[in-house]
Amino acid sequence: MCGIVGLFAKSPKIEERLGVHLAAMLSQMNDRGPDSAGVAVYRDPAPSGSSKLTIFSADPREDWSVLADELGREFGSRSEPGVRASHAVFVVETDAADAEAWVRANRPDLRVMSAGSVIEIYKETGLPREFAEEFRLTDFQGTHALGHTRMATESRVTTEGSHPFSTGLNLCLVHNGSLSNHNRLRENLRREEIGFQTENDTEVAAGYLAWRMREGATLEQALEGCLSDLDGFYTFAVGTADGFAVLRDPIACKPAVLAETDEWVAMGSEWRAISVLPGSADARMWEPEPGVVYVWENELV
Repeated sequence: MCGIVGLFAKSPKIEERLGVHLAAMLSQMNDRGPDSAGVAVYRDPAPSGSSKLTIFSADPREDWSVLADELGREFGSRSEPGVRASHAVFVVETDAADAEAWVRANRPDLRVMSAGSVIEIYKETGLPREFAEEFRLTDFQGTHALGHTRMATESRVTTEGSHPFSTGLNLCLVHNGSLSNHNRLRENLRREEIGFQTENDTEVAAGYLAWRMREGATLEQALEGCLSDLDGFYTFAVGTADGFAVLRDPIACKPAVLAETDEWVAMGSEWRAISVLPGSADARMWEPEPGVVYVWENELV
């Protein structure tokens, strides 16, 4: 079943309380996805010449200072990690792709959840309301965010298999639905040097978008390609450094609602996730059309 939420801030007032609103929206999707929850938050750009990684450890006793020392020796400058529950964010004075590749090669016991200049991904098993408290979502300020609550129907419930999935710098995807051709598509994308860490079909969709955009497609063009290249049923919400987008498959059997005011754009699997936002009673609300890409980006708003 699963639940999706998204929030794009159009005013400083919403940016300052992005996490408060995100936590409230995510909690409304508690019963749509009680197995796990996750968020992608776009905030705190890394300094010029630097990047940031969000990293997960399955070991509750993880000493993050060890990794901080290792990254400092490798890339010339040590920074203190920002720790939230089982995750930590590191700012590294190098290209995000290089930093991610180093962690994957040298610390296989850890999992890189996201890499880029502004993205941070946090996800964990358990109830969404508990996740929001454990990861202190209400502390976050930022420009936009996506969230997902998962009811696992086709794979094990694990932190790694939870949404969002990120297969490109600053790029993430959350998904409600199921893809039927993901195994073949995964093999095709591997030949294009797109890497995968799980067997989840949603990660394949994220990899497809990363590949299309690497080849020069815009976000909108990459999503339009999904309509011909991905078989199955889905509602996608996609985050980039500049904004987010929504797409439903041509049949559109999975629910979705969009709403907009002068201060925000929001997406939810159900209206109740949006109804907790300030000014929601006066928002323009509609159901996204099947097969139509909706995009909001900073330079367009």
